[in-house]
Amino acid sequence: MSNLIDPQAKPLPSLSARHIDPHSYPEGVAFLDGQYLPMSQAKISVLDWGFLHSDATYDTVHVWNGRFFRLDLHLDRFFGGLEKLRMTIPFDRDGVAEILHNCVALSGHRAAYVEMLCTRGTSPTFSRDPRDAVNRFMAFAVPFGSVANAEQLQRGLHVAISDKVRIPPASIDPAIKNYHWLDLVRGLYDAYDRGAETALVLNFNGNVAEGPGFNVFCVDDGKLSTPAVGVLPGITRRTVFDLCAEAGLAVAAADISVAALRQSDEVFITSTAGGIMPVTMIDGVPVADGKVGAITRRLMAIYWQKHEDSAWSGPVRYP
Repeated sequence: MSNLIDPQAKPLPSLSARHIDPHSYPEGVAFLDGQYLPMSQAKISVLDWGFLHSDATYDTVHVWNGRFFRLDLHLDRFFGGLEKLRMTIPFDRDGVAEILHNCVALSGHRAAYVEMLCTRGTSPTFSRDPRDAVNRFMAFAVPFGSVANAEQLQRGLHVAISDKVRIPPASIDPAIKNYHWLDLVRGLYDAYDRGAETALVLNFNGNVAEGPGFNVFCVDDGKLSTPAVGVLPGITRRTVFDLCAEAGLAVAAADISVAALRQSDEVFITSTAGGIMPVTMIDGVPVADGKVGAITRRLMAIYWQKHEDSAWSGPVRYP
């Protein structure tokens, strides 16, 4: 039997002195190892546990019209995730807030998607003990992006409910924002195969959970509900609770079956990447009359108005 590799067949390739990246990236600014860099220059090692094991936590906040929205809540969740994962970074809350501000200001973006993250990092000896890894903090600001595009925001998203099950909270605390997305990605492909635009997955009880990067709400007889178990406690989800309290609308976290969601009067999703976004089709069937509901429209309008409220947002100091 011949060897698969013949050492005499051809000479070894040359060893490059540096990596030349042929890919394109969005315009923006990143913070890494104490340096502010163009997005195209922000790199991590292939040996980083964040890459090899998805051992990382992160949070995202957006900037709209030059103002951070609810940054304090995003910082609370990020530092909570660090503590639960036993990670440490050399910055306190004010230090991280300053770094995020600098990334946005240096980028010049008036509408931005801003991320802070920490990976387990790397071990100088490639140790398999996570305690030997040096945790690594980084951040970046790129142009604002939304789960729903302009057309979908007007007519509503078309969603499919996948039978994929979200990682249960007994395995991963959903309050730790993480990159464990394979269940969500598999759900997305289920949705694409069925002609939908995005997906919802189930929780371990077979009820509706969440989607890739968003929570879901339904409206019945003027009352709002959102899944209670096995979901990320999203900041925009919390914002809906706060808006409902101001507007006198009833809202609760509860179990929501697939059948109940399909029969709702209104459905919408929530995410930092897009805010409050209507859903008008589920599994190929219109939600109620197939139009964006009145309560959804009302909350969407109030949500964006709050971006100018100094109690909910703060300005970026651009050069």
